[in-house]
Amino acid sequence: MSRALDTDLCVIGAGSGGLSVAAGAVQMGARVVLIEAGAMGGDCLNTGCVPSKALLAAAAAGRSWAEAHDQVRAAIETIAPHDSVERFEGLGVTVLAGFASFTGPGEVAVGETRVRARRFVIATGARPAVPDIPGLADVAYLTNETIFDLGEAPGHLLVLGGGPVGLEMAEAHRRLGCDVTVIEAARALGREDLEAAGVVLEALRARGVRVLEETQAEAVRAVEGGIALATSAGEIRGTHLLVATGRRPAVAGLGLERAGIEAAPGGIVTDGRLRTTNRRVFAIGDVTGGAQQTHVAGYQAGIVVRAALFGLPARAREDHLPRAVYTSPELAQVGLTEAEARAAHGVALEVVRAETAATDRAVAGAWAAPGFVKVMVVRGRPVGATIVGPDAGEQIAFWALALSARLKMSAIAGTVLPYPTLAEVSKRAAGNYFSPRLFGNVWVKRVVRAVQRLAP
Repeated sequence: MSRALDTDLCVIGAGSGGLSVAAGAVQMGARVVLIEAGAMGGDCLNTGCVPSKALLAAAAAGRSWAEAHDQVRAAIETIAPHDSVERFEGLGVTVLAGFASFTGPGEVAVGETRVRARRFVIATGARPAVPDIPGLADVAYLTNETIFDLGEAPGHLLVLGGGPVGLEMAEAHRRLGCDVTVIEAARALGREDLEAAGVVLEALRARGVRVLEETQAEAVRAVEGGIALATSAGEIRGTHLLVATGRRPAVAGLGLERAGIEAAPGGIVTDGRLRTTNRRVFAIGDVTGGAQQTHVAGYQAGIVVRAALFGLPARAREDHLPRAVYTSPELAQVGLTEAEARAAHGVALEVVRAETAATDRAVAGAWAAPGFVKVMVVRGRPVGATIVGPDAGEQIAFWALALSARLKMSAIAGTVLPYPTLAEVSKRAAGNYFSPRLFGNVWVKRVVRAVQRLAP
């Protein structure tokens, strides 16, 4: 029997962004319907951030294959209750299982249920992008959605794609005893600072990961014992193939055209307030084709809650959004890379840096591996920061705050940090910005001498 629901807010997708919107809105008094066709928690909990970081941690700790996958399952099971149907129904959210499809500008259908809402939020995420390579459809390949279900360790894992997902999985499986070859059509970690990416790639190669850059995959075929991949560098054989060539927004079946919602090949089109071409409908997270990170979806969820519940003209920013690659060493970025900053600001740009190995914490811990902080500065304010080294994903928080609050370099230089910590490398970089202004400035020296002569 069909039924109809009327609500204030209908959220489509129970990944990190959708869950944040639903939880925030219902606790502020809105009536909320949440629709999810798959597992609660979405990609981040089930096939993305949580399992990948658990696998990396277990591999770095020297766990066996079975122990590492036990740790992955335990991590998911520990977090899952926070994202569960039971928790959200306890908050007062009406949770519907099934695929949502718009039937008009203000209504979606979920099976036999029709949901009418004042506002909608599309947060359906993305799915693995599978390239059109001859023979690929005829072989058993892995994606991030299936690799954590492997029952035994691959003898030789071929990784198609040298982005964060590909390299993180390459490192984890190499530490777990697998042979690993990464095939990248362009430059590995091509979005990242060239120098910082080089540090990560050098460490991976030293660990035994074969990384082939500027190498085209031309065809795939099944062979006895595994997979043969024809490339521009010759044929490469392995036991398993992981396709990690990016992700595509999940919009199939949503019926966007019936709701007057425009979607481009890169995702659902939104304005600065995250509204679609149907002003009653917002879209957040990976489905918009922007930065595909959990924390970005969470940030956008806050923007939407303010707009949908309070009618505030909140606008999303992108200049302060950080990202991290959790290899060893880690690589983290916020704002502009050096190349991007030079293109945007030209001669107004100053680049300052500090080496991780020079900090007393690194010396005390005998961390001699290459690592650095590089900060892009324009007229006294940071516009970007790159960190490569131990715990770079944690250390980037320093600069994420600086860009978010639009702090000056003087605020960073004046911050007092506990000693000894790796975070001192960021303060040292800020100090290096002021050093030539203070110690190499003839006028500063004249003022100091004059004050000393006149002082009682």
